[in-house]
Amino acid sequence: MSSRIEDYALIGDCEAAALVGRDGSIDWLCWPRFDSDACFAALLGWEEHGRWRIAPRDAKTRVTRRYRGDSLILETRFETSEGAVLLVDFMPFRTETPNIIRLVVGERGHVVMDTELVLRFGYGAIVPWVTRLDDGTLRAIAGPEMVLLRTSVHLVGQNIQNMKTVGEFTVAAGETVPFMLTHAYSHLPPPAPLDPQSALDETEALWIEWSKKCRPAGHCSDAIVRSLITLKALTYWPTGGIVAAPTTSLPEQLGGVRNWDYRFCWLRDATLTLLALMNAGFGDEALAWREWLLRAVAGSPEQVQIMYGIAGERRLTEWEVPWLPGYEGAIPVRVGNAAFKQLQLDVFGEVMDALHQARHFGLAPTNPAGPWSWHCSSTSSGSGPSRMRASGKYEARLGISLIRK
Repeated sequence: MSSRIEDYALIGDCEAAALVGRDGSIDWLCWPRFDSDACFAALLGWEEHGRWRIAPRDAKTRVTRRYRGDSLILETRFETSEGAVLLVDFMPFRTETPNIIRLVVGERGHVVMDTELVLRFGYGAIVPWVTRLDDGTLRAIAGPEMVLLRTSVHLVGQNIQNMKTVGEFTVAAGETVPFMLTHAYSHLPPPAPLDPQSALDETEALWIEWSKKCRPAGHCSDAIVRSLITLKALTYWPTGGIVAAPTTSLPEQLGGVRNWDYRFCWLRDATLTLLALMNAGFGDEALAWREWLLRAVAGSPEQVQIMYGIAGERRLTEWEVPWLPGYEGAIPVRVGNAAFKQLQLDVFGEVMDALHQARHFGLAPTNPAGPWSWHCSSTSSGSGPSRMRASGKYEARLGISLIRK
């Protein structure tokens, strides 16, 4: 059974996101994009619909959580009668393939841990073929999808009931046990693994560097920075689109039927999003969002929609997922959103207001007839991402500073 909504925390890489419960279970993950099929869908059903849990074997556990500084690195601390461990969850910014890295860090004593991986592609419907490669990597394949699990922990398959992969291990104070889950495509060779500690260090450095761009906001600064980090995590960096939520079918009312897919971009959000980003000093993200907006609505004004996909897709066909019982029984579970067909005249005013606000705050005007560039006057002085310490392969993820001709 899924956890309470308020007990989930978000991790992401600005292309996809996962929800992690206080019990150490990742119950929701769509890969490789926000709007892709889920491979962990226990949020909307049961563990057999896909999840990945790492937690102490001792059921009597005290749990505390926090994000590490101004980052999207989640730290869950488990304290038992035998000791304490820290579970560090994060998604590194991509170079080629998406990853989730989970580090189990021993802080005190010796703690016996369990891990349970239930992979189900297609929103919990498809049981993959799981094999072990020569280097010990577990590979799960179903059609075009491939997920790899790399860890030093001995894992075994249980095929009697839910066809899952389980393992038991003990962590002592000062030890770190890494797990890395990687998405790739089944027709390609398995990608090379990341170094978990280097990925952690680089991910933390990038988030902190990005957060420093936030303008001071007085006594509410911490809450505002955390909200902006969440907004950034919902940004699809290749296009600049920002999803309303990383989930689908969480009900407006428990047991109700108003369960919608919010993994899309609404024009009604455009002005509020732009104002939030620009007021906080994030001109590059505001510009990327505006450029997404212009590309999405491009064409005949008569065909402007109220919402689009994260790359500007217009056909967001809605269908129901009958094999998922829904969050606490709220059915139907829906994928896609038929609201894209609705006529709402206010969207014209919202687009005009968003463009007006962008001009008022100093975003460079576009020239649709000639060469264009992603550039923002508010960051051209050198405080923007082009001056980040991180290597260039990550710079675009946390502040678009590309110049295109």
